[in-house]
Amino acid sequence: MKKKTIWTIAIIMGLSFLALLFLQLKYFKEMADMKKEQFDESVNRALYQASRNLELNETLRYLEKDVNETERRAYIQDSVGTRSGQPDGTIQQSHQYSVAGKDGTLYSSFELKTITTKPSQMPKAMILKSDKNSLTEASKSMQEIVKNRYVYQKALLDEVVYSILYSASEKPLKERINFKLLDQDLKAELMNNGVNIPYHFTVCTQDGREVYRCPDYTDEGEEYTYSQVLFRNDPSSKMGVVKIHFPDMNSYIFSSIRFVIPSIVFTIILLITFIFTIVVIFRQKRYTEIKNDFINNMTHELKTPIASISLAAQMMNDDSVTKSPAMMKNLSKVINDETKRLRFLVEKVLQMSMFDRKKAVFKKKQLDLNEMVENIANSFTLRVEHTGGKIYTDIEAIDSAIYVDETHFQNAITNLMDNAVKYRKPEEPLDIYIKTWNDDQHLYLSIRDTGQGIKKENVKKIFDKFYRVHTGNVHDVKGFGLGLAYVKKIVDLHGGEIKVESEYAKGTKFTIKLPVIKDA
Repeated sequence: MKKKTIWTIAIIMGLSFLALLFLQLKYFKEMADMKKEQFDESVNRALYQASRNLELNETLRYLEKDVNETERRAYIQDSVGTRSGQPDGTIQQSHQYSVAGKDGTLYSSFELKTITTKPSQMPKAMILKSDKNSLTEASKSMQEIVKNRYVYQKALLDEVVYSILYSASEKPLKERINFKLLDQDLKAELMNNGVNIPYHFTVCTQDGREVYRCPDYTDEGEEYTYSQVLFRNDPSSKMGVVKIHFPDMNSYIFSSIRFVIPSIVFTIILLITFIFTIVVIFRQKRYTEIKNDFINNMTHELKTPIASISLAAQMMNDDSVTKSPAMMKNLSKVINDETKRLRFLVEKVLQMSMFDRKKAVFKKKQLDLNEMVENIANSFTLRVEHTGGKIYTDIEAIDSAIYVDETHFQNAITNLMDNAVKYRKPEEPLDIYIKTWNDDQHLYLSIRDTGQGIKKENVKKIFDKFYRVHTGNVHDVKGFGLGLAYVKKIVDLHGGEIKVESEYAKGTKFTIKLPVIKDA
């Protein structure tokens, strides 16, 4: 499948998942906002009803108190009041009532008179006949009298209630509010409105002075505070404010919409899985391309020794060619060298396959890194001097003992040296600088060359298996792209680290860090 097709499918699927996730998140947010609005409305309604209950209770309490006091005064006045008799035998009783303010000022007074008629003087005759019009006029007159008396009595009652409430508003909030009863009202009204979660409340004056705070008060959830004015019809200086907040409000709101969360989670999981699948597809495609390059390089690498061996065998079998001892020795040497080269190439592939299956077995022993480096440097001296350059060794490591597999570790260093020679600048001398040093914990080896270097975008990939820096279809540099992957694998399996620093057209430096062998 072409990369463009994969990208098209990936973009369409990715946008679809993102759109679905966006819609789910938006739906979740709208549901949360709706639940919050319902919660706000329920709390405000409960606060309003609780404040109204508070005012009604206060009015009822003071009315009962005043009525009891009035009845007591009336009883006292009755014991010394006027009781007048009429010539016709009726008895008239009068009661004097007055309403006074807190400061003793007399607001109003009124007298209630009761006329009692003796049973013996009740009329003994009944009107048998009456004029219809006179009865209607009498009824209208009676209704007017009752109406006027009702209006008068209502006005008196309103004045009494007003004076009672005015005297009540003069008291401080602490005396006007029964906080325990207010707490019970708040709890009952909240439950009536479907809010059954813990709350904390305070009562304060209109100017912000706190009058009361519930015993278990905490600041948690205080950012969402609801308030309600108490005694709304009083002067502003006499009003109170009850403030309430809910520590578990967010949990309460989201508890009813939790069923949406699993769908969002599953959508995110599907999106992550899809992204991972696309990454795997591109990685596999890249591996396929790398393996194709590897097969091409391997074919090219194997063709050379096979061709050389085949040519030497043909010459040995050709009767027309004079076979002198020197020629036979030369042909056998060619066959032997090319066979060794072919075996080395095959073994390198097999070794990497063995490392992937984790079946490699090391035969570790204690060696001297300084001595190994000097031996390898000597073996490469001729190849480097052939380019017009030179190998410089700087042996500074004091404790240079290492515990490694001699063959594999020596091959790793040889690979680094071989790469330095392979990737030199054409027609320019190559210099290689080898240095060893150590500290208390680690032993270091660095190999720096003055070759063509590596571009920045390729540096992080050079340790990948089968990866080779692209040079087009020119096969002037031999290899499978396994050398540096092999080196890193060997260093890692020996508990070390390898780092690379490179600047294009200036050279490359590899640094290997190994643990120091400490004496027991």
